Amino acid sequence: MPHKPVISVDAYLTTLDHPLKDVVVELRTLLLATHPAIGEEVKWNAPSFRTREHFATMQLRHPGLVQLVLHLGAKKQVLPRGAIQDPASLLKWLGEDRAVIGFDGLADLRAKAPALQAIVRQWVAHVGVSGG
Repeated sequence: MPHKPVISVDAYLTTLDHPLKDVVVELRTLLLATHPAIGEEVKWNAPSFRTREHFATMQLRHPGLVQLVLHLGAKKQVLPRGAIQDPASLLKWLGEDRAVIGFDGLADLRAKAPALQAIVRQWVAHVGVSGG
């Protein structure tokens, strides 16, 4: 079976046709700036972010919304109750191991940015980093 060619996130964004592409680009920058262990690649046909494992993937199916799905990697895991503090109530929980945050424009992303980064730092602490 032939391997799919690996495409960089930069190359992916060059060809991305989405009405909220500016949100995708700024969200990517924000996530990469949140923790030095965060890396990226294209997975599931969208930018995906990882430390030791993938923990966040953009969902770009809706033209008026960019969603960030936070998950715990390939193995089924459960976040302990209260593991992620979300005082701004940004997270919509989809199960015990994943949640989503939506952004409908740059103003929405920028308003949520500090709380989002706090959530992502907690998520990274739970998922762990390479060598950590």
